[in-house]
Amino acid sequence: MERTAPDEAVTSPLLDGVPRQRPRTEPSAAPPEAVPGAAGAAGVREALGVSEAVGSREADGIGGVPEAAGSREAVGIGGVAETAGTPEAVGTAGPVAVAVPDGLRRCRQRLARLLPAPAATPFTFAYGTLLLITSAVARYAGPAVMDAVYRGSSTDVAHLVRTPLPVLAGSALWIAGGIASPYSLCFLLVLTGLERRTGTLRAACVFLYGHVLATLATEVPVGLAVLAGRLPDSSLHRLDYGISFGVAASLGALAGLLRPWARWSVLAVFVGAALSDLLTFADPMTSAGHLIAVTLGVAAWPAVRRGSARRAEG
Repeated sequence: MERTAPDEAVTSPLLDGVPRQRPRTEPSAAPPEAVPGAAGAAGVREALGVSEAVGSREADGIGGVPEAAGSREAVGIGGVAETAGTPEAVGTAGPVAVAVPDGLRRCRQRLARLLPAPAATPFTFAYGTLLLITSAVARYAGPAVMDAVYRGSSTDVAHLVRTPLPVLAGSALWIAGGIASPYSLCFLLVLTGLERRTGTLRAACVFLYGHVLATLATEVPVGLAVLAGRLPDSSLHRLDYGISFGVAASLGALAGLLRPWARWSVLAVFVGAALSDLLTFADPMTSAGHLIAVTLGVAAWPAVRRGSARRAEG
């Protein structure tokens, strides 16, 4: 049964702490006489000036004391009604939001800026997604199938003479060594940083022009050496594919936007690794192409710095 909340309490030593209703305003006709039993209890309540409330304990068959709104759980120890906001009335508090320190928030924001995003770096994000798909194909396709695909998209001299544009585009769809190659991580970090600082168009142009020019710079001498008889004819079909030349050019361009200590440290590490490979003749053509590509990126410093300044002003 629904109970009405009392408006105020009447202090009484017998009913201390129990909410009561307002006393009646009409004077009693005559003082009640004590009658034993239930009639006597009703007379006592009437003598105290307290009217019975709808939903009182007597209506429930319990004594003559009206309950407060709610149930016995709403009444505290010793008959004192609990106020709203106490733990017993409200219950267990909900989860409390923990404030994240400013240092941790800034650290997470900086880490998030290292990776591509669809809105901020659309070229890197789309290109990276495409490379992820081709790497998955290379991982699960058969070796014979992938060998044919690699040779069909190789930027060797024979293909560059016959179909230069298709092989230049096709060779940039594959990562030498697969998704686990260090060039995969370099691609994400370098291209994301360059695109965020200079814009999508400049980042794409640096990557593509480094990929194309470094490829031509390494393959044209091979063709001339074959014509001169210094290299065998098999050199015309040397397998050559991957994104490393574009990444190297982008790294050289990005270095021009870094602070001096970071700029020269990055260039020293990359150039040192390329020179080491070149001197050991592990893959001299590729190592020479990396040095050429990073030099092309350094040559793009004026263009990328103008783009970075415009984005800072805008």
